[in-house]
Amino acid sequence: MQEDDDFSLFAEEVQGIRPLKKTEVYLGKKQGSVDFTERQKAALIAKVEDRNHLTKDYVERVDPNDMLEYKKDGVQDGVFKRLRQGKYPIDSRLDLHRRTVEQARRDVFQFVEDCMRHDIRVGVIVHGKGDRTPDPQDQATIKSFINKWLRDLDDVMAFHSAQRHHGGLGAVYVLFKKSEKARLENWERHQKR
Repeated sequence: MQEDDDFSLFAEEVQGIRPLKKTEVYLGKKQGSVDFTERQKAALIAKVEDRNHLTKDYVERVDPNDMLEYKKDGVQDGVFKRLRQGKYPIDSRLDLHRRTVEQARRDVFQFVEDCMRHDIRVGVIVHGKGDRTPDPQDQATIKSFINKWLRDLDDVMAFHSAQRHHGGLGAVYVLFKKSEKARLENWERHQKR
């Protein structure tokens, strides 16, 4: 009988094995020497990812030669004009060439957070035109996502395609919200007049 043979084979294999007591736990290492650093790193990465609300799903496509422009209500026309003309000093730069959508998504989110933390007012994001991709449906992928993501970030007040010497249609100037510290300094400067 096949069933009896299987049972005897199993009995031979497990001979000498004893069940663990309920208080025993096997960790693969000596008990008490558990390394939690990898778990902590993963938890921190997950925490940052949770805050990153930028979509990686479908976005409305832009053409590689489209000009990107956006300004929130409250941004003065003169400020937007100076941004568009590249007349503000660029304090920070992010290059997204050869990045996947997911990498770009993380980098853009972190870039904006870093700019806000360091009181940076204007930065440039180089996304490329995306016109060298052979499949026309895959062209300007990162550029299309940049157009969507920057609109979805509260700390971005405006953006516009850059002047040729800063990357042209393959880059955007980004105007960030003033930090509380910068607003207070600006207010104090104007009060002294």
